[in-house]
Amino acid sequence: MRRSATLIALLLACAASSAQKPAPSNQSTSESPSTLKVDVKLVNVYVTVTDAHGGPVAGLKKENFNLQEDGRDQTISVFNRESAVPLSIALAIDTSLSTRHDLPLEQASAKRFARTIVRPVDALSVFGFNETVLQSTSYTSDLKRIDDGIDHVRLGAATALFDAVFLASRSLDRRQGRKVLVLITDGGDTASKVDYKEAVRAAEEAEGIVYSIIVVPIESSAGRETGGEHALIQLSEDTGGKYYYATSMSQLDDAFRQISDELRTQYLLAYYPSQRTSNSQFRRIQVSVSAPPDSGTYRVRHRAGYYTTISDF
Repeated sequence: MRRSATLIALLLACAASSAQKPAPSNQSTSESPSTLKVDVKLVNVYVTVTDAHGGPVAGLKKENFNLQEDGRDQTISVFNRESAVPLSIALAIDTSLSTRHDLPLEQASAKRFARTIVRPVDALSVFGFNETVLQSTSYTSDLKRIDDGIDHVRLGAATALFDAVFLASRSLDRRQGRKVLVLITDGGDTASKVDYKEAVRAAEEAEGIVYSIIVVPIESSAGRETGGEHALIQLSEDTGGKYYYATSMSQLDDAFRQISDELRTQYLLAYYPSQRTSNSQFRRIQVSVSAPPDSGTYRVRHRAGYYTTISDF
């Protein structure tokens, strides 16, 4: 019994000694508990530069660009010309009753666009939307599957435009590389479950560039949903895209051609945000270009900014 008591005392003494010693650590001094670690995300900004005639400007260099966040200059850490970077394109076609006369023309034009823009490294998904939103083709570079998806969009009664923007943006959010949403619609919304604000935020969080082709079968204001048109214009501008009006097959084809040309001459500017000066969830981005003296006026388009927190829609 005495020997057992002595052994127990020795074990307790060793345990107490071990508890007083600091545990070994593989951390460097920079990772000590007193150091605040902040995960700073690289922010990607896809930029389109056009000349006074609206044509894309290629051949610019990193030093031609100035980038700011909330008014503070930022250092451009990554600069690329984006023609070789894979594209993910969500093509959303309005199939409500108001578009029934133009739908065959829109489908034919959309097929030509796919054949122009999609390379083996790219992927396109087809969405049709009326009172519901249906993804008829998952992301693919197979032109036959894309054609089949475009052919299988079906007419419906109402228009869930903002739902289409929201759901297509959510599908793009999981993709890598450049992400583009192309909308073909007359601009009306009569059946969406999400509102305009939610749709815009989904597109911005996905870093999607929105191009809106607004089909106007009636030139005058009668029968037109001008409120929806203005929403599409603002959505396109806020995401760095563009809007087009089309009243004929030739104008549809021309809009798709201009979109294709722009996507082949974009620039990527990426930066790690410096110290922030506001507590806003939304960080506003400004990009300007210093052009050669004889180049005339350049117009710069890019997304308006980004959110620092993810929505819980």
